[in-house]
Order: sequence, then structure tokens, then C-alpha cells
Amino acid sequence: MEIKNAFRETVQPSRLVGKRYTDSDRIDGNFSRRWHEFFENGWFDALEKAGAKAEFDYLGMMRIAGGAFEYWIGMVFAPGAAAPEGFDSVDVGGFDAAVFWIYGNPDSGELYAMENHGKCLAAMAERGWAPKDGGWCVERYNCPRFTTPDDSGNVILDYYIAIG
Repeated sequence: MEIKNAFRETVQPSRLVGKRYTDSDRIDGNFSRRWHEFFENGWFDALEKAGAKAEFDYLGMMRIAGGAFEYWIGMVFAPGAAAPEGFDSVDVGGFDAAVFWIYGNPDSGELYAMENHGKCLAAMAERGWAPKDGGWCVERYNCPRFTTPDDSGNVILDYYIAIG
């Protein structure tokens, strides 16, 4: 794993539409199986047909809300967009974020290791940025950075941490 790029970006207000998971929904300590369910059940296809999307990338968004961990899988829609039947939604207020391009092999698990979050926090501290307490962290599976592997089989996962 290598951080290829780090910069700040303003995330616009939006509505996240997808499925909400908690720690009790982890399988083998992670949410990998939940991602497989999304593809197997055609849930991304349903979201792509729903309209009013702010972007087309697939997202994993996490935060602590009400003292409990939440992990969402879904897509970002325009504020106020209706969630299709069977999906949940949450409004995401605009926020400033540190954005990291994490480079590695998607099949090895290295892109999703918790230690990467720590490396990103260290890179933030070096730049004088501080994470927002209770703010969103986002895995953005950008096309083509994530969907087109290089000659080594590596891709780039965009990883956002809200800045306080």
C-alpha cells in the first residue's frame, strides 16, 4: 500500500442512498461479504436506474453516529432524492475532507486494512489537518482509478476523512 496523492476537497451536501450496516453485520471482521451481496442482488443496478445521482461511483461510507459505528454501501444522490424501495438514506451535509489516493492490490486486502486509516491520519497531521470528531470517512471506488488495474494489478482507492 502506498499513498499516491493527498489533497483537500469540499464534499457537497448530498443524500447517501444504500444499505446501512453496523458492527454486528460484519462477517469475518469486515464488510466484504456485504459488498458481494450488493453485486449479487443487483442493488447497484437498481440505484443506477433511480436517477438524481450526484455521482456514479460506488461508496463505502462510515461514521460514528449516536455512539455506534455505521458502515453504508451505496451511491450519492442529490439532496432530497427519494430512496428506492428497499434502500435506506441519510443526508450528508457538506464538509471539507482530506483525500488520499491509496495504491495497492484490491485482491490482497491491503487496500482495506485498518492500518491505512492510521497512515492517512499521520499524513493529515503532517499537513496540519485534523479529523472531524464523528465525521465521515469514505471509500470511493472511482472509475477508472479503481476499476482499471495497472500492469502490476494495482488500483487506486480514493479515501476521504472529514476535516474538523
